[in-house]
Amino acid sequence: MIGEREIEGFRALTLSADGLEASFVPEAGMVGCSLRHRGEELLGQRGGLATYVAERSTMGIPLLHPWANRVSELRFSVAGREVDLDDHRELIGLDPNGLPIHGLLAAARGWKVERHEQTSEGPVLAASFDFAAHKDLMAAFPFPHQVEIEAELTEGELRIATKLHASGDAQVPVSFGYHPYFRLPGVERASWEVEIPVSRRVDLDEEELPTGETESTQVEGGPLGSRTFDDEFGAPDEPFALEGGGRRIEVFFEEGYPFAQVYAPDDDDVIAFEPMTAPTNALVSGLDLKLLEPGESFEAIFLVTVREA
Repeated sequence: MIGEREIEGFRALTLSADGLEASFVPEAGMVGCSLRHRGEELLGQRGGLATYVAERSTMGIPLLHPWANRVSELRFSVAGREVDLDDHRELIGLDPNGLPIHGLLAAARGWKVERHEQTSEGPVLAASFDFAAHKDLMAAFPFPHQVEIEAELTEGELRIATKLHASGDAQVPVSFGYHPYFRLPGVERASWEVEIPVSRRVDLDEEELPTGETESTQVEGGPLGSRTFDDEFGAPDEPFALEGGGRRIEVFFEEGYPFAQVYAPDDDDVIAFEPMTAPTNALVSGLDLKLLEPGESFEAIFLVTVREA
């Protein structure tokens, strides 16, 4: 089923099937602001939708584009063009070290709903954003392109596909990601069971930027307990999982996401399994950075599955 509801004064478009309901807000950056299972919220709301719009803070399932996490410079060159974030600070957020974080499209207006319909496979919501049509964004990040997001709900599974299309005469760097925050309602954080099936850790410096080195690693599954995470890994072949209270959430990177950030702070009962098309700071470092040629497209897909456990 498809529908809509009001969340903190914003019009959210909904998809629902088999006791699972996903809500997105096109006028606030196409953020996935709610994922309810049996009527209970599974996404960390943090400051809430209104704060996300007002302060560029993150919540729910936000798109991080044109870079995920942080970059080390306010001015830099990539793909033969100059990126100037310093003269466009109104478009960016800064981390505690003063580094630009989470891209330029947090809560951005300008998304166009292309489809919101029931299909034989399940409900679908698709929207597009023409980056090149926004002079302020192009002044900061001069790469004409379009972004398309398609969310589909089938049999307890939310599929989010994101396509980047190089719409101009320039190469376009691919460095986007998502920051989905999950929670288990009614279950103490310490009792959350987690599975983080990674085998390669990205070495980060004191500013949480990759050094270019990696190392083999293993993260023990089991109760989250008092453990915290803010770590970057090569994406695993198996899904990340969060389980407790008779419910299991799995996050699987199906296509186009070779890197993952796992974030579980000590001051909020959330855990994030973050799909990333490139490592943190790839726009500056060039490490594992894919460039689209004019006219080319790139698609990345991740899945969120919710079931009884």
